[in-house]
Amino acid sequence: MNCIIIEDEIPAQNILRHFIDKVPHLNLIDTFKAAIEAHSFLNTNTVDVVFLDINLPDISGLDFIKTIANPPAIIMTTAYPDYAVSSFELDTIVDYLVKPFSFDRFLKAINKAKDRIETPKIATEEKAEDSIFLNVDKTLHKLTLNTILFIESDRNYITVVTETQKLSYIDALKNWHSKLPETQFFQVHKSFIVNRKFVDKISGNTLFIKDNKIPIGRTYKQNLLKQLKII
Repeated sequence: MNCIIIEDEIPAQNILRHFIDKVPHLNLIDTFKAAIEAHSFLNTNTVDVVFLDINLPDISGLDFIKTIANPPAIIMTTAYPDYAVSSFELDTIVDYLVKPFSFDRFLKAINKAKDRIETPKIATEEKAEDSIFLNVDKTLHKLTLNTILFIESDRNYITVVTETQKLSYIDALKNWHSKLPETQFFQVHKSFIVNRKFVDKISGNTLFIKDNKIPIGRTYKQNLLKQLKII
């Protein structure tokens, strides 16, 4: 995680630097004595964590947070514990360190920041595992989208193929475009939609997924090669 320090006291800066150096996944990219200097830096650089003193010469740390459009995870540092209640009213603040603080207490704050940063990643992964239910032969089958190898259309029927099952029912292929993540699934033929993560190889106008040979339509080939970043 990239981090910066906004602290006007040199001894406090040194303690934070020392603690940050002891944590392998923390990378200190800059230190500032004034919030105004850090403001322009935050607008042009990617920062995951900010160690922010509440009492700064130009503007208080709490007021400074309110000026940042998309604030990173904030860990407040101060010698005055009375500010703790008011500081936690701001959602972007993950913890509050009262000086002098120990390395163990510092690590606890880092872990809170790490959890805050990783939450959107987990949400993205969960989205990729979205499921739907297919009504096949009067039975509802739960299907995880991420497990689909490909979808085949044959006249009025759709067959959804995974590594463990094939489900066929009456439907149209065009109805599946709104159900699938467009960055992961794309149409390669008028009768086929494939999952890019299972594409093994392409030979001529044939695409291979596991033991399945899928034809590539002439009008779809250019987009297919673009999606696979071949051209």
